[in-house]
Amino acid sequence: MGKVYLVGAGPGDPGLMTLKGKGLLECADVVIYDALVSPEILAMINPQAEQINAGKRMGRHSLLQEETTQLLIEKALDHPIVVRLKGGDPFIFGRGGEEMAELVAADIPVEVVPGITSGIAASAYAGIPLTHRLYSSSVTFVTGHEAAGKYNPIVNWSAIAHGSQTIVIYMGIHNLPHIVEQLSLAELSVDTPIALVRWGTRPEQSELIGTLATILDQVEQTGFTAPAIAVIGSVVNLHSILSDCRPFYAKC
Repeated sequence: MGKVYLVGAGPGDPGLMTLKGKGLLECADVVIYDALVSPEILAMINPQAEQINAGKRMGRHSLLQEETTQLLIEKALDHPIVVRLKGGDPFIFGRGGEEMAELVAADIPVEVVPGITSGIAASAYAGIPLTHRLYSSSVTFVTGHEAAGKYNPIVNWSAIAHGSQTIVIYMGIHNLPHIVEQLSLAELSVDTPIALVRWGTRPEQSELIGTLATILDQVEQTGFTAPAIAVIGSVVNLHSILSDCRPFYAKC
């Protein structure tokens, strides 16, 4: 029997891939990867490895979640090193915990290899520090796209609006009108800055900066689309000062 490694590929820039994750890709027998893993990171995979696309994007699923987990089990029975390659970090809205629990229940050896999550990296590359001594001493990470059948399918936006000084929303572009409405109903000021960061840390990264009052019109006017994160809070104002210092995209 082999072992499954849940590896975080980071947000796109191959320079942000961990050394441990890269080493596993180079010696893997099977790699089952997600849609948002960048081509440069896929190029790190052992050329002899079997590569399987299990990507999920809005409205387009290569494999159902249950099929992916079953595939991991089957491959681990026949191959020593099976890598489940996920964009960002497996345990930050990556369903890594679910997959690991299923593998443990099937008596399959499994290990997690953390990756840099997009909420941290994409905002950093946009020149937006999530904490700052003068602006924010707390951060909340929240999903903007909740799955059916979730234990509690309602995000408490009222609590989130006043629970921390910076809010980072994953997968929230499609539900942005609802999110803005809920934050406004929770009496978060309509002048609160918001940044949308698309394709974080990749060469095509772009940002849309506005406020809760303006962002929906800006999205409609520019045709801004996913994949993107949203950063809400006063730290967004630092974008105009720090964005010219963004890191360069590392080439392998």
